[in-house]
Amino acid sequence: MKLLKGNILLFLGMFLLVGIYSHAQDETKGVEFTMNLSKEELGVNERLRVDFTMNKDGDNFKPPQFEGFNVVMGPSQSISSSWINGKRSFSKTYTYILVPTARGSFTINQATIEIAGQTYKTTPQKVEVTAAVDKPNSQKTVDDVADENLHLVAEVSKGNPYMNEAVTVIYKLYVSPNVSVTNYRPLDNPTYNNFWSQDIPVTKHTAQNGTYQGKPYRYVVLKRVVLYPQKSGQLNIEPLSLEIFVDVPTNRRDFFGGRIYTSTSKTVSAGSRTINVKPLPEAGKPAGFSGAVGDFDFSVTTSKTQLNASESLQAKVEVSGKGNLKLFQLPEPELPSSLEVYDPEYEESINTYSSGMEGKVSNNYTIVPSFRGKYPIPSISFSFFNPGTGKYETIRSEEINIEVIEGPTASSGTLAGPSSNKQVVVPTGDQFHFININPNLSAISSEKFFGSNLFFILLFAPLILIPIAIFTFKKREAIASDVVGNKIKRANRLARKYLSTAKKELGNKEAFYVALEKGLHNYLKAKLHIETSEFSKDKITSILSEKNVNNSDIQGFISLLTSCEMARYSPFSNVQMQQDYEKASEVISNLDKQL
Repeated sequence: MKLLKGNILLFLGMFLLVGIYSHAQDETKGVEFTMNLSKEELGVNERLRVDFTMNKDGDNFKPPQFEGFNVVMGPSQSISSSWINGKRSFSKTYTYILVPTARGSFTINQATIEIAGQTYKTTPQKVEVTAAVDKPNSQKTVDDVADENLHLVAEVSKGNPYMNEAVTVIYKLYVSPNVSVTNYRPLDNPTYNNFWSQDIPVTKHTAQNGTYQGKPYRYVVLKRVVLYPQKSGQLNIEPLSLEIFVDVPTNRRDFFGGRIYTSTSKTVSAGSRTINVKPLPEAGKPAGFSGAVGDFDFSVTTSKTQLNASESLQAKVEVSGKGNLKLFQLPEPELPSSLEVYDPEYEESINTYSSGMEGKVSNNYTIVPSFRGKYPIPSISFSFFNPGTGKYETIRSEEINIEVIEGPTASSGTLAGPSSNKQVVVPTGDQFHFININPNLSAISSEKFFGSNLFFILLFAPLILIPIAIFTFKKREAIASDVVGNKIKRANRLARKYLSTAKKELGNKEAFYVALEKGLHNYLKAKLHIETSEFSKDKITSILSEKNVNNSDIQGFISLLTSCEMARYSPFSNVQMQQDYEKASEVISNLDKQL
């Protein structure tokens, strides 16, 4: 019995090994890996095209050294796959364009590749390079011509900026006069991580004359973006990739002698760029520095300096100039406690140019005095770092005196607050009373129920309660039938649910915006059953657009996510946090009505 079991196990093991060996043979059966040359004899002024072709996909391709030749193009990769009558046909080719460096006999050595765990090699081939020929056949294909005549370049204005200093990136497409571009489309837009970015719209794609690598070209500006680095060190700017549709001339001509063009498409990339961001110096940094970088002016003004009590005036704290105007916090004035001051209204007028942001930002305070007197608004300071001079600068405003001409006079007790203790003075002669010796007491008598107040209340209560019950029932029925109103109430409750954590963290910038961003993502996760934290803002915009959500609500949602990202690098006031919280409640309510 034991011998029988041993034979069975031995048979199964041999069967398994045979199956594995057969599968490995099937994987490598019919593998072809060849090298094809465009010609075996060429002039020293001609080009040689070398194709390495395989019929099954492989890894770790290693080309030969190409001794005696220079590689002017490649490797370019092409893949072809098709199904015919249930059979799959596959082809993958690596292409190189070579130019000889001298006359003589040369050998294109073998290339190697790994397919299904085995290494395959091509057969070496000899090439004879002769003297220059009168009419060289360069073997340029349409794709070769397009590659040589199209170049996408990213021009960076500064390679070593300070943190929060403007850096402009201009993407230019250089086109040789030998080809004609018909259209293009972006394949991969860069995400500017660790940068605050602002696109500058390009309204017209006007071709201009220029040079590229010393040769005459035409170029078109496709994209402009202004970046403000938010941390120091080596920061990468991801490449922009485009698919360009181009017409390439051929050697053929039509009936009228005009050159015949062939259309093709090529993928071009601007390449990754790295900039070295310098940190702001610690030496000489003012105590009140809030992150402003640029060249600014600062002022504090009031709409009037004389007024009556209970009238209002406007005090404006304004910063104007050129720099990161959206990325710092304005200083707050220190006003006397006896003045009633309302929350400021933030205003901005900013234009973004190729050199960065220019304009002004301001906080407008409404002030209402209650008493007559003179009230000074002390001088306040604004500090910023000027990258042009490499130094910190501080501007102080002038002291402003507010005079309240008419109105009640504030007493010392009023200024100190409502802490005075007043006692009622009793007139003389009423402090003491004699004891009444005749109380006129009467016996307690029990009232009869019939005809009492309680009797009449119980009698008429049904007449009153029945109409109230009917009215209440109809009211509840009307509320239940109000689908829109109920949906609004549910939306408001839902907004409070997802933003409850953010509301508790108001005043704590980092915790508040982390909770706000998490609440926004959790809301979309609950409504759409997707992990939105893995999506970009463009992907979220696309999803909401497919759900037919209003564009204004989509933009509001995306702007809140942007505020959450900016809050990691920029100071935010309590007023801005409160405004973002209220805006988030409104956006979630609006979205819930549409999803």
